[in-house]
Amino acid sequence: MQTILIAEDEPVQRTLLRNLLERKLHYACLEAGNGAEALYQLKQDTHHRIAAVLLDLEMPQMDGRTTLPKLLEVRPGLPVLVLTASDRVQDAVEMMRLGAVEFLTKPADPERLRVSLENTLKISHLSGEVARLERTNDNRTAFADIIGHDKTLATAIKLARKAARSDITTLITGETGTGKEVFARAIHGESARTGRPFVAVNCGAIPRELVESTLFGHKKGAFTGAIADAPGKFREADGGTLFLDEVGELSPDAQVKLLRALQQREVEPVGEARAIPVNVRVIAATHRGLTHEVGNGAFREDLYYRLNVFPIHLPPLRERRDDIVELAEYFLSHYAALEKRGSMKLSKEAAGWLERHRWPGNVRELENRLYRAVLMSDGNLVGVEAFDAPAWNASSQEESAPTLPFHRPDGSLLTLAEIEQAAFTAALTHTGGNITRAAEALGIGKSTLYRRLEK
Repeated sequence: MQTILIAEDEPVQRTLLRNLLERKLHYACLEAGNGAEALYQLKQDTHHRIAAVLLDLEMPQMDGRTTLPKLLEVRPGLPVLVLTASDRVQDAVEMMRLGAVEFLTKPADPERLRVSLENTLKISHLSGEVARLERTNDNRTAFADIIGHDKTLATAIKLARKAARSDITTLITGETGTGKEVFARAIHGESARTGRPFVAVNCGAIPRELVESTLFGHKKGAFTGAIADAPGKFREADGGTLFLDEVGELSPDAQVKLLRALQQREVEPVGEARAIPVNVRVIAATHRGLTHEVGNGAFREDLYYRLNVFPIHLPPLRERRDDIVELAEYFLSHYAALEKRGSMKLSKEAAGWLERHRWPGNVRELENRLYRAVLMSDGNLVGVEAFDAPAWNASSQEESAPTLPFHRPDGSLLTLAEIEQAAFTAALTHTGGNITRAAEALGIGKSTLYRRLEK
């Protein structure tokens, strides 16, 4: 759910705005009583959950004129809508010059505020998408383009950033749909090879008889149908990065040729009498357990160790519960814009169902579900029915919540540690494995819950 920061010194006005935004327009809200508090809230928002700011012009300690440039210094491009009781044209012109995207007179008309926010957020999203696409087209994708802040994802990003500092051969593992190519592009985009070719090959989609030609190229007339010279993927990626997706699908013969290319840093096109040097950084990926494949003889051990120099494992989406709604909102905005549907939001029931679903297809399944939901929804609010899912609400879940035990079957009391463990288990079950909501229900910090669970 997109979050709006309300910076307003009058408590009544803040309450009215919050009620309008949360109950009628389905946004989440944060509040600040002055400019200094607003600036502090924004600095604390390291995950960029704040999508826009409603900024009062006249406030004590730090007014809107002083606050606006400081907000944009912390977060360039952040949409800021200015609210004021003044209707002076000079004030509006001044704030727009300072970077405001809209100037609204108090009391804000609900419909005007709704339209202004929706249009502002839509433009902000489209601008971000254009920048993201430009980086992708220029082979300059960065880790900042990866959506999500879960602890397991952060660990993978930290490793990947280290891999990006060198040309080390990297093996990315993880279930289908976890974003292995996205990570490979980010490693390339933040490496010294950024802007140079990034060539992706799905090894499982190449016909067995064409693997050698596809990877290493061929000379004209080398075989039936070879009507012209072909450079092959290794030479196409020369100077850049070659991404070998589903490398575990390669046949034994292809594995031998790939091993030689990696060892010698040269390729021998089919029909060519000499080897051709190549300067390529290789990133491989697979959903298979290659150690198991090596054990049963389906994958060469020497090739495995050649590829697995710097391993990175991507977590499945079910282990990133805190990222699900954020990803869903991104895909929702993306496909709503693609289908010219305007601003669309998730209902609380839909967000709850998304968080509890197991997601066997991972991020790819989530993306496809959101695209379908955009097409299935008649209005701008996406309900749980758009996912062909049963209706769900918090009250019905609370009724079925487990009861905490205090006694063993023999009647003796449980220890405090055992009761605590039962409370953690009940909270996680109640929230469908959502760590953040479980910590909130228990009245402890998320990091505290992580430490207790690890212990």
